[in-house]
Amino acid sequence: MSAPAHRTRAVVGSALAVLSLAAGCTTHTGARAHGHPEATPARLVSASPSPALTAPATEELRDPPQVVSRDGLLTTRIVVERRKVRLAGRDLWALTYNGMYMPPTLRLRPGDRMRVTFENRLDKQTNLHVHGMHVSPVGNSDNIFLRIEPGRTFTYEYAFPKSLEPGTYWYHPHPHALSAAQTAGGMAGLIVVDGLDDHLPAPLRGIKEHVVALKDFQLVGDQIKTAHLKIGDPTTRTVNGQLNPVIRIGPGETQLWRIANIGANIFYKVALPGTRFHVVAQDGYPVNRVYSADSLIIPAGARYDVLVQGPAAGSAQLLTLPYNTGKAGNQFPRATLATVRSEGTSTRAADLPTAFAPVDDLGEETVAARKTVVFTENKAGTLFYINHKQFDHNRVDFRSRLNTVEEWTVRNDSDEVHSFHVHTNDFQVMSINGEPQTNYGLRDTVDVPPRGNMVIRMRFLDYPGKTVVHCHILNHEDLGMMAVLQIDR
Repeated sequence: MSAPAHRTRAVVGSALAVLSLAAGCTTHTGARAHGHPEATPARLVSASPSPALTAPATEELRDPPQVVSRDGLLTTRIVVERRKVRLAGRDLWALTYNGMYMPPTLRLRPGDRMRVTFENRLDKQTNLHVHGMHVSPVGNSDNIFLRIEPGRTFTYEYAFPKSLEPGTYWYHPHPHALSAAQTAGGMAGLIVVDGLDDHLPAPLRGIKEHVVALKDFQLVGDQIKTAHLKIGDPTTRTVNGQLNPVIRIGPGETQLWRIANIGANIFYKVALPGTRFHVVAQDGYPVNRVYSADSLIIPAGARYDVLVQGPAAGSAQLLTLPYNTGKAGNQFPRATLATVRSEGTSTRAADLPTAFAPVDDLGEETVAARKTVVFTENKAGTLFYINHKQFDHNRVDFRSRLNTVEEWTVRNDSDEVHSFHVHTNDFQVMSINGEPQTNYGLRDTVDVPPRGNMVIRMRFLDYPGKTVVHCHILNHEDLGMMAVLQIDR
C-alpha cells in the first residue's frame, strides 16, 4: 500500500547516492586538513571561520525545554530546517530542530516507547540517530540506513527495554557523508533517561540538575559553517547554546550536571579548578562506584553525569583545557565555557556515595569470537579507513551472533586520536595499550591513542540486525571510517 502524500517510507541509502549530493564540491587537500565535503553557497566553500567568539558572564544558564514521556509514551514532532536563530548575541543561519539551536531535551524512563514525527525541510536528505541507546537498529527505529528526503515526513517508533540504563544520551543526524555538516550546523539535542536517583542516597535525591550541553560552531559572516569543515579551525564553544553563561550553586550545595559533547568533531578537557567532578554515570551507564576527577576528556559523542559540590563563595571558570590529539591531529586551546558563581548561605557538603549501581562485568565471560578493528588514514588526512576499507553500506564488515560475548582489539595505526563508537550495544574496556582498565561500567564512545590499541568485550543483547561501528569524529566517519556490523540471531 502506498504511503500518504504527506509521508514517505524511508529509503535505504547508498553511500554513492549521498556523496552525489555534494557534486561540484571538492575536499580541501592541504596537509592534515581533515576537510569535509558538502554543497554550500560559493562564498562559504573556502572561507576561513572568524575567530572564536567570547562574551562576559552576563546570562544565566538556561536549561533546554523538555518533552517528557507520559504513561510510558513520549510523543513529539521534530521539524528540521535551516533558519536564523539568535545565538551569541547575533542572528545567525543554522541548521535547527524545531527552530532552535539548542532543541528540547527528550526525557523518558526505561521501558518507555517514543514516537517521533520527523519532518525534513532541508534541501538535503537527513535522518535521526539516538546515540548510545540500547534499542532496535532496524525498521523505523534507530535505523541509520534510512533516508528522509527533502520535503518528506517520517514517523520513528522506538520501544526501549526495561533494562535501558538511566543517564544522558543524545540525538543527531546520521546520513553518511552528511553527518558532520548537519551536526556541526546545529542539529543535536539531549535525551535523558531517568533513574539515576534510584542509586543515590536519600538526601541527594531530587537535587538540582543542569544540562551542560557542549556545542561548537565555526562562523563565517552570519552563517554557521557546514562546508569543508577543518577540525583545527577557530570554533566558538557554547554551553546550551550560550556564550559563557552563569551557573549558580550554593557553597556546599550538591548538584547533578549532565555534561555532554554533542558537537561534530572537537574534544573538550573540562575542568573547574578547585572543584572535582564526582562521576555517577558515563555514556548513559551508571557506574558501580563513584570516582572523582579534576578534569574529564570528552570526545565528540561522550557524556558524563557528575555530582558537583559548591566551592567557597566566589566565582570560578568552567574551562576546557588545552588538549593535543597527536602529531597528525589537532591542538585545542584553553577556553572558558561558563562562569560558576558560588553564593548564598554556606551548608555542609553532603556525604557522597561510594558504591553506586550494579554493572555488567564481561571479564569472566566465555568469549565466542575475537575480531580486530584497524583505524588508518591517508597522509593528507582526507581519507579514513577501517581495516583498510572505506565505508560501504552494501558490505558486511563484521558479523556477530545474538546472546554471545566477543572480544575486539581496536588498533589505531595513525598519528592522531580516533574515537571508537558502536551502535546498539555498549562495551567494556578491558585494556588500553596493554594496561588493564578499571571497569566502572560499559561505554559507547572511547578514545584510542595514536599508534595504540584498546581491547574491549561486548555482549550482543536483544536486537538482531544491521548496525555500524565508526570513529565518532564525524569528519572521519563521513570520509570513510565506518563499518557495517551484522548481528544475527
